[in-house]
Amino acid sequence: MSDMKVESSVTVIGDLVGSRRSEDRAAMHERFARAVADVNRAYAPPVPLRIGVGDEFQGIFASLGDAIAATLRLRMALLPRDDVRQGIGSGRVVVLSEEPRVEDGPGWWAARSAIEEVEGYERKAALRAVRTAYVAAEADQGPDPALVNAALMTRDQVVSGLSERSMSVLRGLLRGRQQQEIAADLGISPSAVSQRIRAGGIGVVLATDEMLRDL
Repeated sequence: MSDMKVESSVTVIGDLVGSRRSEDRAAMHERFARAVADVNRAYAPPVPLRIGVGDEFQGIFASLGDAIAATLRLRMALLPRDDVRQGIGSGRVVVLSEEPRVEDGPGWWAARSAIEEVEGYERKAALRAVRTAYVAAEADQGPDPALVNAALMTRDQVVSGLSERSMSVLRGLLRGRQQQEIAADLGISPSAVSQRIRAGGIGVVLATDEMLRDL
């Protein structure tokens, strides 16, 4: 048993929505595992995201900005067919055991509380599209959680309302592809891509993602 402490960490805890009701759970889980692996490769978190019992996942990121960016990209890898709810918590985490890995501490419980916030959103019609929440441990020093959650709510609301084609445009932009390349992939004109970015809220999502990157 270890009492190693991970200081100034940002924990992400989440779960795959509706996996038990899926008609092809194996295929759904394969898509989910692939999306998690892609996020781990992109962000190299100190404790990579790992999938546990009941399609719940968790990991520890180096910064709040990385965690926020990762939660967006995980959703975009799964939508529109599948989705996840995700809680982000900042604060100290204590590793109680390495094999199997067991974590505790205020940062871990903050992430768990954030998941409960998302579950509360799902019971309110006006907030049902919001899939991510942030909670800071009481002793943690960082940005105002209310401001972070306002940004997350706006981001998730826009993303949840996108058409499948607009999601493809956003997914391509998040991967660093040029508008002309995305247009060719989708068989539409570059001007149609630009129009979707302006009218569909994609530009707002990209700007929010950039602003939150340095947190």
